[in-house]
Parts: sequence; C-alpha cells; structure tokens
Amino acid sequence: MAQKSNVGKTAMWGLMGLLFLGLGGFGAVNLSGNIRTLGSVGDKPVSVDTYARQIQQELRAISQQSGTPISFQQAQGLGLDRAVLNRIMRDRALDHEATEMGLSIGDELLRDRILEIPAFQGVDGQFDRDGYAQSLRSAGLNEGEFETSLREEAARQLLQGAILSGVEMPAAYAETLVKYVSEERDFTWVLLDEDTLDTPIEEADEATLKTYFEANADSFVLPASKRITFAWLNPTDIIDQVELPEEELRAEYEARAEQYIQPERRLTERLVFADQASADQAAAALEVGGTTFEALVEDRGLNLADIDLGDVAQDALGAAGEVVFGAEVGSVVGPADSDLGPALFRVNAVLPAQNVTFEEAEPELRDVLAADRAVRLVEAQAEDFDDRLAGGATLEQLAEETDMVLGQIDWTAESSESLAAYEAFRSEAAIVQEGDFPQIKQLDDGGIFAMRLNEALPERPATYEDVAQEVATRWREDEIVSKLRVQAEAAKTAVEGGATFPEQGLTERVVGEQPRSAFIPNTPTAFMSNVFEMNVGDIRLLEGTDTVVLVRLDAIAATEDSPEAQDLVATLREQQNEALARGLFEIFSADTLLRAGQTIDQRAVNAVNVNFQ
Repeated sequence: MAQKSNVGKTAMWGLMGLLFLGLGGFGAVNLSGNIRTLGSVGDKPVSVDTYARQIQQELRAISQQSGTPISFQQAQGLGLDRAVLNRIMRDRALDHEATEMGLSIGDELLRDRILEIPAFQGVDGQFDRDGYAQSLRSAGLNEGEFETSLREEAARQLLQGAILSGVEMPAAYAETLVKYVSEERDFTWVLLDEDTLDTPIEEADEATLKTYFEANADSFVLPASKRITFAWLNPTDIIDQVELPEEELRAEYEARAEQYIQPERRLTERLVFADQASADQAAAALEVGGTTFEALVEDRGLNLADIDLGDVAQDALGAAGEVVFGAEVGSVVGPADSDLGPALFRVNAVLPAQNVTFEEAEPELRDVLAADRAVRLVEAQAEDFDDRLAGGATLEQLAEETDMVLGQIDWTAESSESLAAYEAFRSEAAIVQEGDFPQIKQLDDGGIFAMRLNEALPERPATYEDVAQEVATRWREDEIVSKLRVQAEAAKTAVEGGATFPEQGLTERVVGEQPRSAFIPNTPTAFMSNVFEMNVGDIRLLEGTDTVVLVRLDAIAATEDSPEAQDLVATLREQQNEALARGLFEIFSADTLLRAGQTIDQRAVNAVNVNFQ
C-alpha cells in the first residue's frame, strides 16, 4: 500500500508539473477550430492540449539548458516534435494496457493527493475548493479531466514500476567484465628490424618486381576516384607582371620604419621598491654580497616573470635609461627612478641597434608588395573569368585566353598533391557531379580555380605502371620480413631450449603490469591482444610491416579483490541493470502500442505545429 501511495504521489506531481509549468494555459497558442484530439491509442484519445503542452515544456527546457531561446523550427529540425508525439503515444498505450488490466488508484488516495497540492490551498493552508476549480480552468482542464489524468498517470507508474523493478543482470557478467579490463601481463619482447639482418637486402630489378606484382596483383587496387580537369590561377603565377614604382616601395619602407630602424635595446628586469630607503638597503646588500637579485625578488613575493620588461629602448626607461644602458650585461644597477618608484634593474642581454637602409630592404619590400598586388589582380579578374564560364567558355579556352593554368587530376579523398592540397578544392571535388558547370572558386591564399568532372572511376585493378613505387616498397618489406622470420624462428627455438635473448644477439625489453589497452611502440598491430592470449612461458613470433617481434609471457597479474575493483563491479552491475530494465520497458511499450493500435491525424498535428511557428 505504501508503494502505491508513493507512486500515486509521484504521478500527481508529474501531472502538476506539466499542468502549471509546461503550459500555463494552451489558450495562449490560439489554436483555431474545434480540433480536440489528434489521434488515439486503443480506446485512449490523444488530446491536442497534451501534445501542445509537452511541446512547450520541451522548448522551455532546451532553451534553459542552452541559455539561448530555441524556435519551434529549430526544434523541429532536431526531431523534437516527433519525439514528443511518440512519447505521448507510448504513454497512452500504457494507459490502455493499465485499463485492460484493471489497474487504478482508489478515490480516497486520489483525494488525499489533491488536498496536498499547494496550488489548491488557500491562505490558511487548507484546500480551497474554488481555487482548485479556477486553477484547472486556467490550464484548460475541468475537474473530471484532471482527475482522470491523475488516475491514468498513477496506473501507468504502477505498470512501469512492475516492469522495471527487480530486473538484474547476472553478477558474473559485471565480474567478468572487470576481470577482463583489469588483468595485467608481464612480458619480455625483442624487436628484429632491417638492422638485425645478417646480410643486407639487395635492390630488385624490374623483372623481379613485375613478377612480384603479378603474383600479388589482387592486392594492388586503385581506389574509386574522380578524373577532374581544372583551371587554376595562383597569385605567384602572375607576380612577374606586377610593376611597383620606387615611390610606393619607399612609402612602404617609411611605414615599416620601426621594423627596419631600431635603436639599441636591452633585455631588462626591474624590481620596484615601496620607498627609497628600501631600495637603498637592497642595493647595499647586493653590493656586499649579502644577498642575490633572485633572493630579493623572492622576498617580495614575486618571480622573475613578474619583473621582466622584455627588450626596451633607452627612452622607454625614462630617468633610469642612462644608468641601465651604461651597465654591463649581467649586472644590477640602481636604485634609479621609474614610473612605479625607486627600482633596481638587471641587464640580461644587449640587442644592438638596427639600421636597415632602403636599398637593403627593397628586395623584401618588393616581394611583399608584389605578392599583395598579385592577389588583388587575381581577385579583379575572378568575376570576368566566371562570366566567361557562364557564357559557355570551356576550361581549355579559359586557360588559352588567360593566365589560368590547365591541369588534370585523378582525385581521391587521400589526394594531397598540387591543387588537391587546398581544402577548398577538396571540398568541391567531393561534391562535383558530371554535368556540373564550372564556376570560379576562391582559395585561401588568394588563388582561384574552376573544375569539371570528366569521369567518375570505380575501384579497379592497378597496372604495374600505376603502382611501380608501391610494388618496390612492398617487395622490399616482404623480403625483410621473410629473412627476419628465419632469424626469429632460430632464436625462438634456442630460447625455448633454455638460451636467453641476449645470447642470440638480441636486445630484450622487459615490461611489467601492462593492461589490454597498453600501447607498446614499434610493435605490430594487435600485439597486446596476442600477449593476452598466451600462457606463461609461451613465446610467440609476430610480424609487422617490415619488422618481426618475439614476445615471451612472463606472468599474469589477476584482478585483485580490492575495494576499487568491488566498487567497479557494483557500478557496472547498476549500469547494466538499468540498461536491461530500459530495454525491457522499451520492448514492452512497443508491443503494447502495437497490440492496442494507434491512429494519428496528421492534419491535426500540423494545425498545432503551425501555432508554434
């Protein structure tokens, strides 16, 4: 009985939350017409008010979570309207099932719960009959509808609780998972690579490589690609066309005067004191060797980064400039006046004055200005080029009549050469279709391009000429592994007979307490998986791309029954129990909805949605 009371109370507060927080009166939506329902499940109607109320509640919740108001159109794009409708239909299916099963709460319990609702109480804390009726009317409900909803909600909660309660996964499931992830291994391994070979690998002739290619032809495949013709204009292609009068270069030189003409500067630290007496005392202590500059800084509660001025010119130091610029590197001078008070200064380095003449700076200035001017020239021509393409000009004609350069590429998602190095080109190449008209597109360095898809090529067998370099690489890798395998097998046999890895001329690496997720550099793929398959004392040979590894399992560290492990088991059990309960409830709900049958009036749904737009 206590359980039923608690469920009824939970259901009541859930309804009241929807009623007074979720809607606040659906009349504000101003739905026209006489539409009252938008569907049904079994014999349970689905009201327009319920759908609208829950939509408003979800919109408000999302806006509060994100801190930004969300429109209904945005929520619709996220599928919120369908999610709300599906949830309502599921709940009504459970209501139908509860009615079929005869689940309900009694009148007395219903009355007690209504009396407990603060919104229905007067100033004296007692139930206000008129306030009860008025509150329901404000929310668009009458007493009968509200009490029916409360009964249905309570019955639904009882049904849901019966399904979810007592659902448990076997304890062995969580224990096995924890054991799996917590076990560790100690092992010794050695790496054999090309440097380990007794004799070096000789270069293969073309006949050998072609024979290798023919024997492994099935593994040499060209990926699906797009054969694309492009016209490309890079600003560097026309930089020689840029003319720069000397007066422009001199004007730029003057604008960059601070870059080319700099007085002597010094890397300086400044330690400021509250008054002259404190500064004099610190200077005296330094002079007699009673302290260090670093100690003075620390005594002030500072660190060297706090007092670092960086590189400064003499005039930036005011009255202290002459003293600082007359000091040797590494010396501390002062006290001298600063804009913050008397201070000690330490000189850490001297940056000599710089005076780059116009003639010395001219090549750099010309390169910078010419590159900028070339970018603007490209931008100025881009619209004309686009108009030509729109007028029917081909990429070939554009390249012939302008500075654009014609090119072709068999593009794949892995292509990175030439124009394919640009993200803008890759993005366009990924979506271009046969028949698309070329258009001028911008590159991030100021260049432009246009493309045409000539042919979409499927994955296909490669010819030797297509993959000659890959063939040579793979032949060499296979040769290395083949010879290393022979050496490794001999070493493995010797170690299994009682020898050690060092006695075989191999450098062993001893590793301890490694979990399954460990990453061991320079080991083949699935190295740790192999280690965890082994028994203590086993030695296994594993092959990489151009390496071979020998590994011996030395010890298995089983999972300890520690408090941490017990906590992990408990957490996993709780998570799995919840997941199983949710899964069972979803299956039951779907089956209930299927058996009850549902109808949805999409026109009514659309009519409600329109009022949110």
